[in-house]
Amino acid sequence: MTEHRLLYLSQADVVAAGVTMAEIIAALETAFRAKGEGRTEMPPKPGVHPGGGDNFIHAMPAYIQDLKSAGVKWVSGFPENHRRSLPYITGLLIWNDVETGLPLAVMDCVWVTAKRTGAASAIAGRRLARPESAVMGMLGCGVQGRSHAEAFRECFALKKIMAYDKDADAAKRYADEMSRQLAVEVVPVKTPREAVSGCDIVATAGPILKVPHATIQAGWLEEGAFASLVDYDSYWSREALAQAAKFCTDDVPQLRLYQSMGYFQNIPPIHADLGELVTGAKKGRETPKERTLTANLGLAIDDMAVAPLIYRRAKEKGIGTWLPL
Repeated sequence: MTEHRLLYLSQADVVAAGVTMAEIIAALETAFRAKGEGRTEMPPKPGVHPGGGDNFIHAMPAYIQDLKSAGVKWVSGFPENHRRSLPYITGLLIWNDVETGLPLAVMDCVWVTAKRTGAASAIAGRRLARPESAVMGMLGCGVQGRSHAEAFRECFALKKIMAYDKDADAAKRYADEMSRQLAVEVVPVKTPREAVSGCDIVATAGPILKVPHATIQAGWLEEGAFASLVDYDSYWSREALAQAAKFCTDDVPQLRLYQSMGYFQNIPPIHADLGELVTGAKKGRETPKERTLTANLGLAIDDMAVAPLIYRRAKEKGIGTWLPL
């Protein structure tokens, strides 16, 4: 009888595979084009909520025909983990053979989640931000703050990043690290408004909350600016959201599911999803003065676009541990 094996990749293994942000963005472009043209399968993610509050553990299955990729991510987000010196996001990804259904790999999903989330925001930005955008505001200087700066630097000629975090030391560390990594001026600022007003691109990446703290007020986001709401609408007041000329998301059925759970209670009408923007079925930015927003939820197709890149690169480099199935 043939022995079947799967490749286990720890977080360190996933990082060591060396997949680049440029490769991730290209893979997600393929995935969202396939989504927009009906060649993906992705049910809205079910979840459980141990301990209540804003804790979640989600199952995220998807199949992308164009990439011959299928699998599921089991991912958790516990906002209070920082009090235990633990990461907010943790989990595992299982990647399957689309011809036999056999599991080919199990890998840590923390790095994948970080990178593909930034990449999806940048892909939206390609359609919704002004091409000449040069100043970015980053609210939240953690994992997503880093991946978003990297992704937007890949797609835009950024000259400056205004970095805000409620922990001023975290903002300072972020500025030091990202200025070296990206060769861009990164300025730690003391107030949220300084990371919004005057910026061409804004990303908010705090904890995801059912009841928004609504820090960002109407008039802060400049005319012509684009914002990516990585933390759903947690950072945004109803009045600030209402100023959007176009409000988009990565997947409408999933956003509607979250609305039924109590999130996104005060958002504008949805203009388009990211698949529609990538295929051109819906128009992105049409005038220089439009305020445009996207609230990407983070999709399983994002993960399944990245998983084969990591698996193949790990095999080439001899990274990981083979386990009997």
